[in-house]
Amino acid sequence: MNLIEYADREMMMMSLANILAGELGGVLRQTGRASLSVPGGTTPGPVFDLLSAVDLDWRNVAVFLNDERWVGEDSPRSNTRLLRQRLLQNKAAAAQLIPLFAEGVAQPEDALARLSDGIAPHLPISVLLLGMGADMHTASLFPGADRLAEALADAAPAVLPMRAEGAGEPRITLTAPVLRGALHTHILITGADKRAALERAANLPEDQAPVRIVLADATIHWAE
Repeated sequence: MNLIEYADREMMMMSLANILAGELGGVLRQTGRASLSVPGGTTPGPVFDLLSAVDLDWRNVAVFLNDERWVGEDSPRSNTRLLRQRLLQNKAAAAQLIPLFAEGVAQPEDALARLSDGIAPHLPISVLLLGMGADMHTASLFPGADRLAEALADAAPAVLPMRAEGAGEPRITLTAPVLRGALHTHILITGADKRAALERAANLPEDQAPVRIVLADATIHWAE
């Protein structure tokens, strides 16, 4: 685990956006295409704003979420809605959005094959940005979730539905093999509580601290 501490959040967001852009650019130059997987929530919003203005070959970048709540984009809780508002703007508007939600489908299980097929051509993930909750979940891999053991298994499919106490709506999430397979992995956290949770996670089993699945190869970006 490589931990970078920043003097303030603004500096962290600027530095992280530059790092992600550099890694995407490197993959694009090598292979002609790249994939970027990002978290929802409000914390990465400033990174998205900065990244959206970067001059990259966005037409050859596939963008998809780490996870999504099973709600439509008309809901304020939609991660896809946030992605469109903050990242898929300016120059990054040319990127290809790979959905993790299917309109008109009542539950994620009914769209699993379609969503898996959409993700598959863009694996391994070129650049992965994750968040982490104070409960040490990442993506929608929550401690105690109904299909956590399946999602952590080496043979897990690319995406799985997930339900957990405290998660609210049913979720769809990338699974452990997909997250571990990323070429470049970053975790963005803020505040003393998440720093303490991260340190606890390093000494706990994966089912208690799912973020641990990526800690060995991740760069952690933290500011108070």
